Amino acid sequence: GLALLLMLADALITDTSDRVITINDARTVTVAGGRPLLTALKEQQIFIPSACGGRGSCGLCKVAVIEGGGAILPTEMPWLTPDEQKSHIRLSCQIKVRRDLAIRIPEELFNVRQYQAEVAGIVDLTHDIKQVTLALVDPPEIAFTAGQYIQIEVPPYALTDEPVYRAYSVASDPVDNRRIELEIRYVPNGICTTYVHQHLKVGDAITFNGPYGEFGLRPTEREIICVAGGSGMAPIRAILLEMARSRNPRPCRYFFGARAKRDLFLVEEMRRLEGEIPNFRFIPALSSPGPDDAWEGETGLITEVVERHVPDAANAEAYLCGSPLMIDACIKVLRGRGMPETQIFFDKFT
Repeated sequence: GLALLLMLADALITDTSDRVITINDARTVTVAGGRPLLTALKEQQIFIPSACGGRGSCGLCKVAVIEGGGAILPTEMPWLTPDEQKSHIRLSCQIKVRRDLAIRIPEELFNVRQYQAEVAGIVDLTHDIKQVTLALVDPPEIAFTAGQYIQIEVPPYALTDEPVYRAYSVASDPVDNRRIELEIRYVPNGICTTYVHQHLKVGDAITFNGPYGEFGLRPTEREIICVAGGSGMAPIRAILLEMARSRNPRPCRYFFGARAKRDLFLVEEMRRLEGEIPNFRFIPALSSPGPDDAWEGETGLITEVVERHVPDAANAEAYLCGSPLMIDACIKVLRGRGMPETQIFFDKFT
């Protein structure tokens, strides 16, 4: 159909001659033309965040293209605000390198590295969430902050004929810089989650890059309100482990939502952290507890539980991790309770 014709036309007019990309007016790289900018930069060991593997469905891989980018594509429009469009912001996965480019990226991305690791452990946390522990091999250490994420590479297998990257938050304490833990939920037909849940084994080699992101605890004295569901536990857990190690005295409440009791995990660890973090309380809630769950805790959507427990949020700050729907609903509740938008930080799944 039309899609095939467009692909053929693109292939016929693609010029693979070398192109020069100037980065931040200070550095130049020479790349083969015709590739997506995201891919061309990755091949130069410059890693731009991308949670969707370059499919144009996450909006994370934004860079400023000052020269040579051409017109904004229809696939980019939903992800770019009017101000971003005026500032030459583009999705690097959608732009093909057809001519020399001048771009700007955050300087911290030059610190992102590619790592080789070995799978040191795989544990079932629930029926559909696995904890994967990676032991660093080369380089042997990684420096990251609680709340950041990495991108793991999935090699070609039944669901993909080329390597793809997917983003996962680190769930472990940054003090252990030789190992990282991930919490990966199975998504039916998901390229990466299927690979992890059905193919990945202890002892396997794995490639990842990172760290990325700014979803971390801000240095204030405000009360902390954390809200997460499912594998959204990961970055919150990293933050809490760091708080326990540093004996952080800030008041903190963690609202964790699950459907039924079988979807809860790390509850014992959270109860232990209640004893280790001076002013911490863990509040799990089930939205659809089963008759055999014998659940006596909070029930309802996690946003409803937050609304019941937080009458005034004006002097608190929130850290949210979960689906876009959950996060949007949480923001609405917290804003309704007086929390300024500048005190709400979130990590949306795509």
